[in-house]
Amino acid sequence: MAITDIFLRYKKEIETNEKQRDESLKTHYYKGTVNQIFEKVEKIISNDADCTITTISKEHGEIAFEIDKPVACFMVATMVSIKPLETAVDFTISTEKFSLFGVNPALRKRIISFYDRIDKLHM
Repeated sequence: MAITDIFLRYKKEIETNEKQRDESLKTHYYKGTVNQIFEKVEKIISNDADCTITTISKEHGEIAFEIDKPVACFMVATMVSIKPLETAVDFTISTEKFSLFGVNPALRKRIISFYDRIDKLHM
C-alpha cells in the first residue's frame, strides 16, 4: 500500500469526475434525457431509508441530500445533458465525521452503490 493510499483513507470528501484515477468513481453516462435520469435518481434517493432530500433543483440538475448510515454525510447528485439523449451523472459526498480507520472507503462505497442502483433501474 502506497503512502498516498494511506492518506486517501482519511479524506472526508469524494467527487466523481472524468479525471478520477479510480475507474468506479469516474463520471457515468446514461442514455436518456436529463429529466428522465433526474426522475430515476430522485426515485432512488427517495426510496432509500437512510437518505433525506434537502434540496431539489431541476433547472441546475442537482439533488442534495443527507445520509444517516453507515456514516453521516452530505451528498449532491448532478445530472448534465451531454447530447440530446445522453446524460452525465456525478456525485459529490462529504462528511465531518472522523474514524481511526478512515471514512473514505465508506464514502466511496456509497457512491458506487448509487451508480449500481442507477445502472439497474436504467438499463
